[in-house]
Amino acid sequence: MLGLMIVIGLTGGVATGKSTVAKMFQQCGAVVIDADLLARQVVEPGKPAWRAIVKTFDKAILNPNRSLNRHMLGAIVFRHPAKRLVLEAIIHPRVAREQARLMKQAAQQDPHAVVLYDVPLLFEAGIDKRVDETIVVTADQTTQVSRLKKRNGLPRADALHRIKSQMPLAEKIRRADYVLDGTLPRPTLRKHVNQLFTRLRLLA
Repeated sequence: MLGLMIVIGLTGGVATGKSTVAKMFQQCGAVVIDADLLARQVVEPGKPAWRAIVKTFDKAILNPNRSLNRHMLGAIVFRHPAKRLVLEAIIHPRVAREQARLMKQAAQQDPHAVVLYDVPLLFEAGIDKRVDETIVVTADQTTQVSRLKKRNGLPRADALHRIKSQMPLAEKIRRADYVLDGTLPRPTLRKHVNQLFTRLRLLA
């Protein structure tokens, strides 16, 4: 969008290096809005989304401090697509409202800001229709599995299940405006991010 703030949707498969890329864009000067962080904030104990989740999934999914046990909840919804849809219907609208508020705030601070909306389900949830451009971060499946085992302590079968529960990366790549390889050495990836940021800054 010429002369206006530009909103970029950043996505990828699980454990492809999306968070690393988001940090690099932030260092370039982009305003990063993290959908996962917003999703954690809207389900804090006592909030309406938290109450709806406890009512739907029972108190068994709570930690002793009343926060949601994300691993337990994740295990349930990744194995039962219908339950995942219920959970998304509780969380997504509230995250969307918070995202809109933060974008308005970014526009007030800098009318020519490059805003990066980091969201795992960009295409699945139709959020790509609310952004100007899309970036997909990719990695081969072997790398994804190895990162999930190391980062989340997941057994191989669970890691594969999590990868396959998302839209195939090939489909995301087909829909993307820009693609970044999350397996590149950090300095090379940083160089690609810098070049892309410069290009996007010209559009804002």
